[in-house]
Amino acid sequence: MQIQILKLRLKKELGETLVIRIFKIIILLFVAGCSLNSGSSLWTKHKKIEYDKSLVSREINSEKEILNKEINPNIKIKINYEKNKINNSNIKTNNNGFTKYDGQLKKISKYRYSKIQYFNQYDPEISLYENNLIFFDNKGTILNFQENSKLLWKKNYYSKIERKKNPILFFSNKKNILIVADTLARYYSIDLKSGDIIWSKNNDAPFNSQIKILDNKFFVVDDNNILNCFSLKSGEKLWSYKTEKTLIKSQKKISIIIKDNKVFFANSLGDITAIDSTSGKLLWQTPTQSKSVYEDAMFLKISDLVLANNSIIFSNNMNEFFSLDETTGIINWKQLVNSSLRPTRVNDFIFTVSEEGFLIIIDFKTGSIIRSTDLFKNLKKKVRKKTKPTGFIVGKKNLYLTTSTGRLFIAGIDNGQTISILKLDSGKISRPVVLKESLFIAKNDSIIKLN
Repeated sequence: MQIQILKLRLKKELGETLVIRIFKIIILLFVAGCSLNSGSSLWTKHKKIEYDKSLVSREINSEKEILNKEINPNIKIKINYEKNKINNSNIKTNNNGFTKYDGQLKKISKYRYSKIQYFNQYDPEISLYENNLIFFDNKGTILNFQENSKLLWKKNYYSKIERKKNPILFFSNKKNILIVADTLARYYSIDLKSGDIIWSKNNDAPFNSQIKILDNKFFVVDDNNILNCFSLKSGEKLWSYKTEKTLIKSQKKISIIIKDNKVFFANSLGDITAIDSTSGKLLWQTPTQSKSVYEDAMFLKISDLVLANNSIIFSNNMNEFFSLDETTGIINWKQLVNSSLRPTRVNDFIFTVSEEGFLIIIDFKTGSIIRSTDLFKNLKKKVRKKTKPTGFIVGKKNLYLTTSTGRLFIAGIDNGQTISILKLDSGKISRPVVLKESLFIAKNDSIIKLN
């Protein structure tokens, strides 16, 4: 009865065609999230990695208007590693740069946990703390691993009712403090050494964003497109900044970056906003999408924002790649690239991978496409159609790309050609992270370790 009433209201406000599409999406999301599986809480024994056998040696031709062809495939890219600081992740600016990872990928093991019901609808990320690795399971249990993959502790601070709601957790840490925000509108602080809770609070709306820590405060965006500033010590709300909210909540995690006393974030409508971190006052706001159509906001997926050399770079699944001036929000340049993955800047190059599987390298200053190579060109037509990139990192020699079909693509940076494809699973796997000499990737029921 309540569903019928809601449907009639939406028909009146939005029109029948759009309402039918909305309800179809809601039903699909509900069905997709209804499976639950439990696994053992032990790392499996090492075994040989299975390579994908679903390949044929032929090129796929496409007639899409979106970039679907290789551009300057013979151009060689050379990275000056001495010019850049090697890091696993610049947490404040989201600019990963490159890592010194150059693993052999000969062994694989898994740590299993209860299956995360909404893994495919969100983008859960493995969090790194010094030489430790932090993740969670379907009931909201936090797992803290040491660098040798040994479980240091696991803690759960949810009631039985809350556990049944299968919360998705977002993490950030500073020194020995772990900040957690979730899709149940809870946020809390944990001592990373012991796993003991320090304080716990509730928000007016659920969270679905990155968490960024600056000095004695942290920032997180909720489902109402409100940027919240909380005290790191007590969890008290210091200020908040409200932007326009949408009727339908976006499943794409909101991105935040910070620099000096400024906080930048992208809301679910595509507005990029700069806020003074101390006062909470607006510095500038740049819309990137039309606000007149609700449908656009429903399907819009914006990549993580990346800050590099006073420019904010990001892209979306509407075939747009932007560079904005950090100080004014004015658009430096705009390029036609269809991607919702976090880009990364190395030297004067921007690396990204399109929804169609093209590794694209862009000139950081001008926005010109230097090279485009097809990573998926040897996939069978049916396999390619359902394969979507989910995240990548740039290593010393190779780029490592994960996909929605459980494959890990290894491509050479110099020539952009796919070297090999590892079959890790049949479903979605997360963006990889590097810890010491190992590559870690999360899936809905386990963490995969490759070395």
